[in-house]
Amino acid sequence: MEDDPRLAEVEGGARRLSRRGALALGTAGLATCLTAGAGLVAARSGGPRPPAAGTGPGSGAPAGPFAPGPARDILANRARAVRDGDRTAFLATVGSAPAAVQDAQARLYDNLRRLPLDSWEERLSAVESDSADAAVVRVELRYQLRGFDRGQVQRTRRLTLAPRSGAWVIVGAGAGGDDADFWDGAPLRAVRGRSSLVIGDAPELAEISRRLDAAVPAVTGVVGKGWARRAVALVPAGAAQAAALAGPRQNLREIAALATRAPGAAGGRGEDRIIISPGTFGRLNSLGRDVVLTHELTHVATGGAGDTRTPLWLIEGFADYVGYRRAEVDVRAAAGELRRDLVAGRLPAALPGREAFAGTSPRLSQAYQEAWLACRMISDRYGEATLVRLYRAAGHAPEATALRDVLGLTRDRLTAMWRDYLKKELR
Repeated sequence: MEDDPRLAEVEGGARRLSRRGALALGTAGLATCLTAGAGLVAARSGGPRPPAAGTGPGSGAPAGPFAPGPARDILANRARAVRDGDRTAFLATVGSAPAAVQDAQARLYDNLRRLPLDSWEERLSAVESDSADAAVVRVELRYQLRGFDRGQVQRTRRLTLAPRSGAWVIVGAGAGGDDADFWDGAPLRAVRGRSSLVIGDAPELAEISRRLDAAVPAVTGVVGKGWARRAVALVPAGAAQAAALAGPRQNLREIAALATRAPGAAGGRGEDRIIISPGTFGRLNSLGRDVVLTHELTHVATGGAGDTRTPLWLIEGFADYVGYRRAEVDVRAAAGELRRDLVAGRLPAALPGREAFAGTSPRLSQAYQEAWLACRMISDRYGEATLVRLYRAAGHAPEATALRDVLGLTRDRLTAMWRDYLKKELR
């Protein structure tokens, strides 16, 4: 990465897991408010059904039965136009579409050209429906961000084609089940820092880039240099945009940020993204923003968004441990909800399970605080390097094995030590 600390605007051109929550900082101190999700709006530029043949612009001689070959040619022309910066050629591929579709495709092209793309292409994946009047095709969209993505990301979109003037042409784009992505919707900007690429239509892109750049060495100082040491963040201006990428099962009401992994093309690993939820993130003070972004960056560094083996209490607790590591905060304030439970005589009996981190969990904040303090206790008693070794071991072996091999403890013994630690730190 470049050593120049200045930020420059870039010209030209899952699995969802990770931080299932947000850090909210109020006048009473630090409190963790947690849930899940993230996203940007998908512009639905027309339905899957075009105007009936013979009623739209350019209707004429029959085009004959739909054949995949010409559709592939259209997709190749669109990719070439994006690569060459030929807006006219790109829009010509939707020249027979309704005005709303053409407008949405113009916005798509303009956004793509604002991104640092190494590649962008559309491939015909399947013909979902086919009649004399229309064909709906599923398109496999692939792209790669220059300097940040190691491989191509894959998304699914749908296009509608209809016969016009003796040929099949695009008359609609977008349908239910399409994958949303960050180039849909409002005009984008892209800001590049030393180690970050921040994309969106929100006003604070440069600020987020600076904070991420500062967080990279903080995370590296704990986990080591064995990761890319760079990050891509997506920052929509509106909650509706965030909800589109989050998906129907996510709840963004209390989220500030989270890490996700966009699926890789051809079965590849995929690429990490940090999604900023505008409303909650905007309510955080400076310290809260740093803690949240460092937490999410820890997930990027450790592969937390794609980790299905490490216990979730360790994934989230470790990320909070790194996030809070440089912050001078009072533990009782940072774990305020959990402290209130303890004062009321409700000491947790066990480390939080996966279900405790669900967006509907009534003790979601407490689950994150419990996990954080478990990791903090391990670092206090065994050293930070041992905590890191435990995290890595738990990604390759069962939890009980990792605890035995790294700490020499059973889970019951760890739980007892942790409960004593909670009473000591929070009362």
